[in-house]
Amino acid sequence: MKHYNFDEIIDRRGTNCVKVDALIERYGNENLTPLWVADMDFRTPDFIVDALKERCNHEVFGYTFAGDSYFESIINWVDYKHNWKIQREWLTYIPGIVKGIAFALQCFTNPGDKVIIQPPVYHPFRIVPEKMKREMVYNPLKLVDGIYQMDFDQLESVIDGCKVLILCNPHNPAGIVWDNETLAKLADLCAKHGVLVISDEIHAELTYPQFPHHPFAAASEAAANNSITFMAPSKTFNIAGIVSSYAIVPNKDIREKFYSFLEAGEFNDGTIFAYEATTAAYSYGAEWLQQMRTYIMENVRFVDTFLKTKLPKIKAYEPQASFLIWLDCKELGLSQSELVKLFRDKAGLALNDGTIFGKEGEGFMRLNIGCPRSVIEESLNRLKKAVEQK
Repeated sequence: MKHYNFDEIIDRRGTNCVKVDALIERYGNENLTPLWVADMDFRTPDFIVDALKERCNHEVFGYTFAGDSYFESIINWVDYKHNWKIQREWLTYIPGIVKGIAFALQCFTNPGDKVIIQPPVYHPFRIVPEKMKREMVYNPLKLVDGIYQMDFDQLESVIDGCKVLILCNPHNPAGIVWDNETLAKLADLCAKHGVLVISDEIHAELTYPQFPHHPFAAASEAAANNSITFMAPSKTFNIAGIVSSYAIVPNKDIREKFYSFLEAGEFNDGTIFAYEATTAAYSYGAEWLQQMRTYIMENVRFVDTFLKTKLPKIKAYEPQASFLIWLDCKELGLSQSELVKLFRDKAGLALNDGTIFGKEGEGFMRLNIGCPRSVIEESLNRLKKAVEQK
């Protein structure tokens, strides 16, 4: 068994990397430690790189299509990871999940239609509909004993007249893995009111062992018949720049309408490298994923222990999935602008401002721990010093 080195520090500068090379544009300081945008600083797995190199050796890059191996790798992986048996005709390539959400909104809604999101939540869920002139309806998550839950009473009070609910499953930024009962209840409520569910499941493969992922469409018959699911290997295997997402739509009527829309603009045509990378990731990635996930879980424990023992005024909401930690900084007693300045200007760290995920993110920051532990340790020590001097 090969041992992968996640402690290796890789200089990403000069690669047009958003996380590093966009620091000056986004934060005004290129020397910050980048712990923000959700990709990892680990080397892309060798089996994916080797597959791309092998394809490059052919030296002809003409028009391409998704072959049998591409579809079979997805079908087998989804069954292996999530115990969900999907059919080939349910599948299509899409050029990114945010784009897929935009395509679905364009296909199934019109300007002025109401779209539900559940803040604090991944900010493109709000930005995309707003830019498309849809009306936002908010169903905020509620905190119960320190754990986020869906507020079904509030949802029932606002759902009438809505066309779509965009679900984050698992949830970003809170790291919640929704259980099957919650998803089935959501499916029943949305089906009752004719609200289509678009489920973003890009973090599905990054759930921790004690929190298995439940695909929304597999939660119940109502869920399968009223949903579009988006998945991708890009977060899991650190290949976001290759753009290798796909849609799963069990319901024939929804599928035919949506896939006809995609086909009209050739939005469902992938690139050579997307097909190759996806096939390699899902064919050979199980062991790498196991090791990477273990490393991330150890990073979570490191952050949690550090904060509890050395920075108790900052609380980590322990995630159930992914490499993102939701930090509750309210006890510092700072305004949001002061909080952002503390991290950026005094600690020299680039994190995501919690309020980009909604007003419910006031007093929070989102920390990306998909990096070597030495980087996290140095960053937390700088944060501790900044807090002590504030």
